[in-house]
Formats: sequence, C-alpha cells, structure tokens
Amino acid sequence: MARITFKLPDIGEGIAAAEVTAWHVKAGAVVREDEPLVDVMTDKATVEISAPFTARVIALHATPGETVPVGAELIVFETDQEAAVATTESAVAASPPAPPPPASPARAPALAETAAGPAGVSAPAAPEPVPAPMARRAPGSRPLASPAVRRRAYEAGVPLQFVAGTGPEGRITHADLDRTLAGGETERPASAPQDAVEEVPVIGLRRRIAERMQDTKRRIPHFSYIEEVDVTALEDLRKSLNERHGKARPRLTLLPFLVRALAKALPDFPGLNARYDDAAGLVRQHSALHVGIATQTPAGLVVPVLRHAGALDLWACAAGIAALADAAREGRIARDDLSGSTLTITSLGALGGLATTPVINAPEVAIVGVNKISVRPVYMEGAGGGFVPRKIMNLSSSFDHRVVDGVVAAEFVQRLRHLLEQPATLFVE
Repeated sequence: MARITFKLPDIGEGIAAAEVTAWHVKAGAVVREDEPLVDVMTDKATVEISAPFTARVIALHATPGETVPVGAELIVFETDQEAAVATTESAVAASPPAPPPPASPARAPALAETAAGPAGVSAPAAPEPVPAPMARRAPGSRPLASPAVRRRAYEAGVPLQFVAGTGPEGRITHADLDRTLAGGETERPASAPQDAVEEVPVIGLRRRIAERMQDTKRRIPHFSYIEEVDVTALEDLRKSLNERHGKARPRLTLLPFLVRALAKALPDFPGLNARYDDAAGLVRQHSALHVGIATQTPAGLVVPVLRHAGALDLWACAAGIAALADAAREGRIARDDLSGSTLTITSLGALGGLATTPVINAPEVAIVGVNKISVRPVYMEGAGGGFVPRKIMNLSSSFDHRVVDGVVAAEFVQRLRHLLEQPATLFVE
C-alpha cells in the first residue's frame, strides 16, 4: 500500500489560494475516481474537485471556511494501485504548474467561470465499494449533500432534512433523493418539542455576499424613492404579445419592458448609468447600458449582467435575462457575465411586497426594485369618473446620495413611471 498526499492544485487564472467550503468525503472512506472530494471557492469561482483515482482517505488537512494556498496539503490517500502512484509521482516531478485533478463548476452558483484544467492522473477502475447502510441524523443536525443534490432537492421542493441518506456519515445521494421523489420513506420525525440549535458557518458564496453587503452599506449613504405605477396598459400589451407569438418567441415578463424604459430614460440622466470610483473621486458615466439582473440561487444572490441592453428588442432582452438567470441558478455562469454592470434591477416577483429598500450594487450609484402587481381601486377623473380596478405596481429605487441628489432621483423615477404607464412611448423615437 502506498500513501499519496493530494495538494490543492493550480486551478488557473493566477489563483494563489482558495477557501474550502465543503468536504464530500471523510477519513476512512473509499472514493472512486472522479467522485467529488471537496468544494473550494476563489475570488473568481466555486470549484468542485474530484478524486484523481480510486483510494481510501486517510486524513483531511483543511476545515470548511479555511483558506489554503495552492500547493498546500489537502488529503492523504492510501492506495495499492501502482498506476495511480506512478502517475501522481510523475505529475509531482513535472515542472509547475502541476496538472490539476478534474475540476468542474460546483452546482452552487459560481462567482465567475471556473478555470480548471483537465484531469492529469488516471487509474484502473476498482471494485465498487459496498454502499453504506442508511444513517440516521441527530435531530436538528444539518443534512449532508453535494451541491448537485441540494440543487435538485431545491428545484423539486424536497426538504433535505426529511431525506434518509445512505452515503458516508448519512450523506444524501442522488439515489436517496430519487427514492424520496418516487414516494419512498423519509425521516419525518413525530411531532415533539424542538430545542436544538444549529450552527451554520458563513463561508463560501454566503460569506462573499455578507462582506460585500456590509461594505456597501457602510460606505454608501443610501436613500430610497418609492412610487406607484399603473401598469394596466403595459400588462395588457405584454399579455397580448405573449398570446400572439406563443412559443415562437421568448415569453415576455415585465423586466424587458423595464429595461427598455431604462434605455429610453437614462440618456437624460447620465449620472445614474454610472459607476462611482470613490478612491479616485471619479464618476464614470457610461453611454452603454449594462443591466445587472439580481438573481436568487440556491447558494445565494448573484448579479449576472445583460450587456448592451439598450440595443436589444423585447424578445432578445427576455431571452438574455432568462439565459443568464438559468446559468446562474445552475452554477455555470461565466466570470465575465458577473461584472461590469452600470445599473441593477432587482425583483422578487410575486413575493415583491408593497415596497422594498434595495441595496445598491456597488460601485453603481442606483438600483431599481420591482414590487408585486396588485389590482387596486383607482379614481378616474373626467367624464363618468368613479373608481375602477387598475393594476398597480410600486417601483422601489435606491440611490447613492454622495453623487445623486434627491430631485434627480425623483425626476428619473417619474420618467420611468410615464414610460411604463404609456407603453407606446417605449417604441417611439
């Protein structure tokens, strides 16, 4: 038997260190080639690193939340496969950077595109280990599962705490989830008083979000402006266009119309389609509109960017937003698609509530929030008068008060309101 020390590989893009966010193995477990070992996060990507060969895990040398440099010892393996040993020794002896083990984007959304190299080691397949018996978790303990399994469960609406796991330490596998989806037994406990306290480490993408939000709120003096918009005519137009084109064109939501309204309004408000470099004391006003689309994913909030949005028609805009959101939720968003926005839109859809106070996506100076549409009685003046039902939506926008005055923000939102309430003006030059 030979022992092999597996080190954090060079995962490209000049990355010098990475944060360990989740282990998929434990000491004593047997892993097969290409099975997931560990998730690591850099400033540019979340990466799932796989086993280079079949072996037994002897020791793990990093804990979730710990940042380790490239080349640091991660795992000690034990194997009797000569090919694996020979290949590993050859890789270690080669000139740096050493070929990394297989690395693929983790199913949790990446902060950017993964730059991992191809697998550099291989080994003959070993007999498949006998599956571990089902392990029961202690009440209140956090279920163990890979990002891929968590994403499937999230999309299927299955709480993982009620799924019985057969993997190491009760880890939930795809097969376990398949059994639950097919109507198999779950671990739903009988009703009983619960007093367990779960400690959830703030690591990986969640820590990046926390640090960014804290820094943004500390540095930027936010103020919010909320206005209601009558979107009855706009909704009638949107519904009519969707019914007319059916599946022949992308389905239109309200967002493509809002993007078009931004593209029409911002030339008169150049200071809002901008990024503030407070260190240099510069506001960089952009002629092109690159819209950030705040997107909720199983791992947290990310903001992919719809570039040159002002040059897109409604359907190209709808297709672009849908493609970016899908890529973000599935963890395959490219690095370049997560930077460079000049103004961000945030929407909670049907959960949008009456009003919100969105946090600016620094270094931008403005963010526009979409709240839910509801039918309200509105008094209509003129002949006949009286109350009529209208579809009303609130726009909740926040601005950087260091560089945006209140009157400018108000005029901008009123311009958006006019465009959305009179949708024909969106298409008139």
